[in-house]
Formats: sequence, C-alpha cells, structure tokens
Amino acid sequence: MRELPKILATRLVTPRYQIEQMDLEFSNGAHRTYERIHGSGREVVVIVPMLDAHTVLLSLEYSAGLHRYELGLPSGRIDRGETVLEGANRELKEEIGFGARDLRVLKRLSMAPTFMSHTSHLVLARDLFEERLEGDEPEELQVQPFPIDDLERLLDLENFSASRSIAALFLAREWLRREAQS
Repeated sequence: MRELPKILATRLVTPRYQIEQMDLEFSNGAHRTYERIHGSGREVVVIVPMLDAHTVLLSLEYSAGLHRYELGLPSGRIDRGETVLEGANRELKEEIGFGARDLRVLKRLSMAPTFMSHTSHLVLARDLFEERLEGDEPEELQVQPFPIDDLERLLDLENFSASRSIAALFLAREWLRREAQS
C-alpha cells in the first residue's frame, strides 16, 4: 500500500457549487422550499473496463474526501466537445493505460437525486488495447484486475466503498450475464 500524501495545510473555501432554492407547490396544495446543488453542468463517465469476459480492471487512487487510497473504477468529466464514449475512452487511457474498441453506455446513474442534479454515465468497455495518455492525476494509478463474478468479496474490502463503483459493477455484471445467455 502506498504511503498517504502529507496534508500540508487545510482551509475552508467558498464552494464552487451554487445552491438553488426552489419554492414548490405540490398537487395537494402543500408548499415547501427545497434546495439543490447545481454542479458545473459537465457530464461524468464511470467506466467498467473488462480485460476479458470475467475480469474487470480497478484502479487504486488517492481520495481526498476520505484521506485514503480507494479501489474503484476509472471515471472523470467529459471534456467540452466530447461525446460520452469519447470521454470514456480518453479517461481509460489516462487512468489505467488502456483504450477500448467496444464501448457501450449501460445506464445513467444519479448520485443523490434529492439534492443534486449530478449524474454519471455508466460505460462498459471491452476489447481493450494498451494506450496511455497523460492525465491529471498527481501519481500513476495502480491497476488491479478482479473477477467480476466475485463482487461479494470485493465488498468486504475496506478500501472499496464508492457507491457508484459498487452500483456500476453490479449493473455491468448483470448486463454481461444476460448478454451471455442470449
């Protein structure tokens, strides 16, 4: 396991997200004020890279929110002018050193729909080939193969807790099982 980065300083800053208040009237006449966070408007991809029919590639990356290294799926923002699939392929190359010839959007996932408009596109990536692009990570990510049929064991790992990675892997595993049966 890598040594955690040293925290040199911390400070509270003005959030980059705006909070919008909405005054609502429901069909039963009830009035409420709700708040929601507005993000940047840029879309996000979460990629399930399949090395072969049974093996997913995970990455170990520093996660500032928990101040630890977390095992998860490659993900990132879609650049302006990119499609979902172009963004997914670029993120794969930047984060794990692979591109994919077969990319498929499986679902759009919401993070916390009661107060955030943020969603992520879940993309299945197959027929991988080695290609690395320079990314924005401060250190090279460690890539770890894992059997997709053994997700229950993955859930037991303390450093695997990202809800969108968990949801994405279960959705991808079920999609792959249905495809294999047809």
